[in-house]
Amino acid sequence: MIPVFDDWRSTPAEWTGGVVALGNFDGVHRGHQALLAAAAEQARQLDAPLVALTFEPHPRHFFVPDTGPFRLTLLPAKVRLLAQHGAQAVLAQRFDPAFAAITAEAFVDGVLLQGLGARHVVCGYDFSFGARRGGNVERMRELAAERALGVSVIEPVTHEGEIYSSTRIREALRAGWPSEACALLGHPWEIEGTVEQGDQRGRTIGFPTANVALGEHLRPRFGVYAVRTLAGGAWRNGVANLGKRPTVGKLQENFEVHLFDFAGDLYGQTLRVQLVDFIRPEMKFAGLDALKAQIAADGQAARKLLSSAS
Repeated sequence: MIPVFDDWRSTPAEWTGGVVALGNFDGVHRGHQALLAAAAEQARQLDAPLVALTFEPHPRHFFVPDTGPFRLTLLPAKVRLLAQHGAQAVLAQRFDPAFAAITAEAFVDGVLLQGLGARHVVCGYDFSFGARRGGNVERMRELAAERALGVSVIEPVTHEGEIYSSTRIREALRAGWPSEACALLGHPWEIEGTVEQGDQRGRTIGFPTANVALGEHLRPRFGVYAVRTLAGGAWRNGVANLGKRPTVGKLQENFEVHLFDFAGDLYGQTLRVQLVDFIRPEMKFAGLDALKAQIAADGQAARKLLSSAS
């Protein structure tokens, strides 16, 4: 894991004086990847480190705390993906009232120059910064030019006329289209969470499941998915149910993952679960026998889908 720090005033000296990639980077999708590639090339030319500057919690959570879960990537996954695309360290700046109040000019002078000692920054065409979003890319260029700070602005990255965006990916997942989300992201979408104690009902009907904490992840369409899960050091095929389990009357959100041909205790472990394909929407069954029959059918459908996708 690459170094992660949470405040610009405590940036380790070895990560100053480099190139800074700016953004929320939720999902680290293909547009973000183009930005990171440009930043990595700039860092190579300057023989300087590449630091990704992002914000935790996401500013939307700060300004609209009751917005509901919408994150594509929580911090561990985001850091992992940023590293895969060239970042050598991450400043996951703590977004609190004090930071939200920093002016656009203070962001450049304090955070970028004083804190990170930036020689060059790379941002997207729609990047905004400073209190009340007082700075945009034109303001960044103005402030940087006055301070001999290099700036690169990445124009929209598109495919067939559509801009790669976190919003579009969220729409695809909410519609139950994980393969489309994967195409937009450039990698499978994952839910990463700790296995919690459930009611162990799955064991009683022959389909033991791991109850994976959803946290602040976006809730995709409720239903059954073919999944791949990193468990016990290996990627394993399985089937998962996301929803409120109306048949058993729980009516609270659960993400239950059944791994094929696996026996082991996963409680307390962190699993990475990739949604590969949508099988069916959530349904209420007349009883446990009907539910068991459908779960068996879902498992067969998932095996077939995963076999053809591999």
